[in-house]
Amino acid sequence: MKIGVVTFPGSLDDGDAARAARIAGAETVRLWHADPDLHGVDAVVLPGGFSYGDYLRCGAIARFAPVMDSIKAAAGAGLPVLGICNGFQILCEAHLLPGALTRNQHLHFRNRDQWLRFTSVEGVWTGDYSEGQEILIPVKNGEGCYVADDKTLDELEANGQIVARYHNGNPNGSMRDIAAIRNEAGNVLGIMPHPEHAVEDLTGPSLDGLGFFTSVIKHIAGVKA
Repeated sequence: MKIGVVTFPGSLDDGDAARAARIAGAETVRLWHADPDLHGVDAVVLPGGFSYGDYLRCGAIARFAPVMDSIKAAAGAGLPVLGICNGFQILCEAHLLPGALTRNQHLHFRNRDQWLRFTSVEGVWTGDYSEGQEILIPVKNGEGCYVADDKTLDELEANGQIVARYHNGNPNGSMRDIAAIRNEAGNVLGIMPHPEHAVEDLTGPSLDGLGFFTSVIKHIAGVKA
């Protein structure tokens, strides 16, 4: 299984995402923002950080990177894509997911371990979790407030596309406590907290983030079988 991790100028967590994929059992392939070739990967992670310095808006420049044209086309054909923090912002800017991520309502950068509760586990990135399960993973963002119009929010609710909500406190003011959403097909997922920072005892508050990576590996194995 090959999981590609994109590096943009300003990416911070690409190495952590690659390590998480390796711990889960995948081979990792480093993808460069200016190279449209996906090098035959089975899934892609857009990591956290500050792509292109977060100029204009977070993710607004990254959406035009050559690699994103390839990712958008491949995602439309079913390629699993996970966007974490800045990656979630990029997915929204690229219209692979609806809504937008804006400044935290309290206007402060928030960095803490955060409880989430799964509201839907349909999709290729969450098969190893169960609905209602609570997990503890880090959150660290200044522009993590998820916003969308009421029609979009209602559609996300009705379609089961809200994957996880903040539990025991909303760190950024996201509407309806949304922490993670997916597309209708279930292959594209955006999450604001960082599962890649919760995959080993030495560095994480838990091992709760590993399931995102093991889930997609099992999905890929099933598709290839």
